[in-house]
Amino acid sequence: MEDYIANAHKLSSLQKKELVKDKKCGCFFCLEIYSPALITEWIDEGQTAICPHCGIDSVIGESSGYPITREFLEKMNQVWF
Repeated sequence: MEDYIANAHKLSSLQKKELVKDKKCGCFFCLEIYSPALITEWIDEGQTAICPHCGIDSVIGESSGYPITREFLEKMNQVWF
């Protein structure tokens, strides 16, 4: 596994503070890209986003510094699912 994929995965949890400021995020399970404003469910004491499309906690936002593109989400998906 490439280091950047492992590092990106770390940023998919406990990310509410950053994610609520983002304009775009994506889920590396269902590969949907959407506005974080659509997120209504959080776990880990309200700090980790649940994808509103698939219900999985695999959401990463643009503030992570990683590209929120289908290609990047597919790479994440191949490693983690």
